[in-house]
Amino acid sequence: MRAVIQRVSQASVTIEGNKVAEIASGLVVLLGVTDSDTSQDIQWLSNKLTNLRVFNDADGVMNTSLKDSNGSAIVVSQFTLYAQTKKGNRPSYIKAAKPEIAKPLYEQFVRQFENDLGQPVQTGEFGADMKVALLNDGPVTIIIDSKARE
Repeated sequence: MRAVIQRVSQASVTIEGNKVAEIASGLVVLLGVTDSDTSQDIQWLSNKLTNLRVFNDADGVMNTSLKDSNGSAIVVSQFTLYAQTKKGNRPSYIKAAKPEIAKPLYEQFVRQFENDLGQPVQTGEFGADMKVALLNDGPVTIIIDSKARE
């Protein structure tokens, strides 16, 4: 699994003019799934996101996690995170899992993340044309890959 996370002061997801998710302070997680992802990838990534210290403490130092800060999260499926651009100018998405594999893993990730975080996590809609609006705080943007464990 690949995730691009952004620390935000506000964010929302809109589908066909309807706002389906909205948070104040927290994380927006863009999540890509590949065929070889397993429940171990889900558990590792969820734990990492729950406990990653990217929020400021009382001294203004990034030393507080999403869980400790009581922040919110939005998870958005994004197969384009597995784009390959080595050849030509048109990205290849061959490494992205097909929807019948990716959707159950995405949904399992959301459930695990909610469980680890101890609160509901908002989402977009798998496979939908979504408009994601956010105000990146910092800016803080981090790429995490469960296969590389980084």
